[in-house]
Amino acid sequence: MALFPNHNALQECFTQTSPFVSRPAQSNPVNRHPRDAFQTWSAADDVKGKASQLSVEAQREYSKASGVAQAKANKIELYSGKYYAACIAGGVVACGLTHTAVTPLDLVKCRRQVDAKMYKGNLEAWGKIGRAEGIRGIFTGWGPTFVGYSIQGGLKYGGYEYFKKFYADLAGEEAAQKYKTSLYLAASASAEFIADIGLCPLEAVKVRIQTTIPPFAKGTFDGIPKITSTEGTAGLYKGLYPLWGRQVPYTMMKFASFENVIEMIYDRLPGQKSDYGKSAQTTVSFAGGYIAGILCAIVSHPADVMVSKLNANRQPGEAFGAATSRIYKSIGFSGLWNGLPIR
Repeated sequence: MALFPNHNALQECFTQTSPFVSRPAQSNPVNRHPRDAFQTWSAADDVKGKASQLSVEAQREYSKASGVAQAKANKIELYSGKYYAACIAGGVVACGLTHTAVTPLDLVKCRRQVDAKMYKGNLEAWGKIGRAEGIRGIFTGWGPTFVGYSIQGGLKYGGYEYFKKFYADLAGEEAAQKYKTSLYLAASASAEFIADIGLCPLEAVKVRIQTTIPPFAKGTFDGIPKITSTEGTAGLYKGLYPLWGRQVPYTMMKFASFENVIEMIYDRLPGQKSDYGKSAQTTVSFAGGYIAGILCAIVSHPADVMVSKLNANRQPGEAFGAATSRIYKSIGFSGLWNGLPIR
């Protein structure tokens, strides 16, 4: 056994660290499989990605299902009992509140219809009434106005939808579409005919309160007994014929022109009605209602004057025809248009 290492032993020892000795290439398992060390990370990343996709899909499906559920919950089936109830409620709010809000205008209109020389203009009228009676005097007649037009509005709007379907079913789908304007006219006339029966007693009280100075009654429930005690129940309905003459043409023009104006507006707008939100549809409805209101006010104004005149000046026991003839001889054709700008 040698004391010192031989040549082969030294070569084997120092060759591994020498930069001058070439070594045979060795396979690198890391390079041969570059993703092997990250297999666990890749699997976790894939799971997260798939979970995220599922979460987005789940949220989308949830939103869709929620929208459908809400739509079903809030949807009112057309021509159902709930639908007619909604129309009646809408009519009460639309007519009762709006007519009450414009009571100051209605007060001046009625007084000028009865006596054209009473006031020269609206501002003068409100000034005189305000100084004599205060703000309460400017709203004279608001009580019967609110009650009467709430009743009338509910019956009118609910009745219009009812009769529109009723006449459409009688005519058949094809004829109803072809003659839809005639259907609107018939439905609105039928609804208003009934609604005016509910309105007439309150209209009689309103006109008398507004056109007598001082008012003959304090309010609705004070005025009705005063009329019936002297004239009977017939006294509450002596203005019914001219009320029909005013309101039936008014409502026929209102609904027929409103429906057609709305269709014309949407025909000139891009897209369909369903493409617009509630605020946009409300704006279109407001514009259509404003145009329709002007037209129906012109058509019905002569009868409106007669309603005021008959309720204020018709003599007990005087026939309707005789009273109408007497009033017309007194005011003439031009008198039938008193108060139209205010209205």
